[in-house]
Amino acid sequence: MRQLAKSFALCVDNTDYKASLIPGKVYRIIPDSQAAKDDLVRIVDESGEDYLYHKAHFVFVDFPRAIAKKIRSLEATTA
Repeated sequence: MRQLAKSFALCVDNTDYKASLIPGKVYRIIPDSQAAKDDLVRIVDESGEDYLYHKAHFVFVDFPRAIAKKIRSLEATTA
């Protein structure tokens, strides 16, 4: 699945996960090829931990390297 090769996921639906996912927020993807086979994606959610969610909750995106680096550094400072 090419779309799951992206580094980030934009939440478009938090049905059943209101405390864990925020619509419109970008989340970092943890690569998990086994989960991808079941249409799942491993996301570092609002708890700060990584969990599996169905890919339908997200649109998968990439950013230019400088922006991706900034997102990761922001994540590190808020963890």
